[in-house]
Amino acid sequence: MKMETTFWSADMECAVRSQIITGVNGLDMHVLESGYENPENPTILLLHGFPEIAYSWRKLFHPLAEAGFHVVAPDMRGYGQTTGWSDRYEDPLEPFSMLNLVADCVELIDSLGKDYVSAVVGHDFGSPVAGWSASIRPDKFRSLVLMSAPFAGMPRSRGKAQNSSANPKKITATDSIGASGPDAVQKFTTDYDIHSAMAKLERPRKHYQQYYTTEQANRDMLEAPQGLHMFLRSYYHHKSADWKQNNPSPLRDWSAEEAAKMPTYYIMDFDATMAETVALEAPSQNQINSCAWLTDEELNIYATEYGRTGFQGGLNWYRSGSYRPNQKIMQSFAGITIDVPTIFIAGENDWGSFQRPGSLNLMESQACSDFHGTTFIPNAGHWVQQEQPMAVANLILEHLRKQG
Repeated sequence: MKMETTFWSADMECAVRSQIITGVNGLDMHVLESGYENPENPTILLLHGFPEIAYSWRKLFHPLAEAGFHVVAPDMRGYGQTTGWSDRYEDPLEPFSMLNLVADCVELIDSLGKDYVSAVVGHDFGSPVAGWSASIRPDKFRSLVLMSAPFAGMPRSRGKAQNSSANPKKITATDSIGASGPDAVQKFTTDYDIHSAMAKLERPRKHYQQYYTTEQANRDMLEAPQGLHMFLRSYYHHKSADWKQNNPSPLRDWSAEEAAKMPTYYIMDFDATMAETVALEAPSQNQINSCAWLTDEELNIYATEYGRTGFQGGLNWYRSGSYRPNQKIMQSFAGITIDVPTIFIAGENDWGSFQRPGSLNLMESQACSDFHGTTFIPNAGHWVQQEQPMAVANLILEHLRKQG
């Protein structure tokens, strides 16, 4: 069953259909579509990350649809106008497992009457969902575009885990946090507790993913002292190329000392909330007025949606990564590679590509058997599809043209 509204969107520069598709793996899923008029158009599926919604892809609808594609962007489980998920912190995390997020995408494709999509494109936490989708259902997802978060491969099974305790600070692995998250690499056995090490630094710190698993994180952001609108403005600014201190470089190893080189939106001060963290880097009014990639009118869409839903749905994705039952199921896929044609896109000013030492190299050399290159786009930070949409659209189209 579909309930739809068609409208002309000036900020998307084309006709866009907004519809609720019921019965998608237990969800009533909200999607935005363009290029739907011709049923023969090949389909591109766009998967957003955190804290985003389907609207985050608004600047790609026109160039991709104009090139002859049917473009589909859903509000993912836990976000926006998609319903059927629980926002209660104490409720089970199995619905937010990586495999169930893949099932959401598979059932959405089927509900659209499509046998497959020509490409699945994932940004931020949408990147590992896209990576997993292409890994285990290459029949449904014929090519792959990963953005801003390298996909370093499937978690290793416990029997193949490597013990790095002999040299505990020279490791290229995570502990439990982020094991299936947007910045993760393989999970190795190690006695190095990076959380404790961060807390013991001269300037005590904590990892943002650790913070995102806490019960108070949703309330801290939803009830930010600066207001929800300004919280989101500051968060997006802090991770964009507009924040001039975003000059990323590879970390030598996964140690507290190296991790602390990253900005505070990744490695937070130990006693700070995320609202307090980004408030310290809030843009000036002149910077807000000159921000062409995210106007206040566009930002209002995000603030309205998160004002309704809160952040817990998206935060549950982070919690799921360290939830043992979900981890155990994921380990059964150890050794599977991505065998569809794949590219990686990120902004030059995005720390996401380097947050986990070795993840970019693992993606390029091991996780993907048919890898076609990495592109870093100038004058773009983490929100690359919003900051430099035409460059991103052209790379996606070039990738698809090469696949015929």
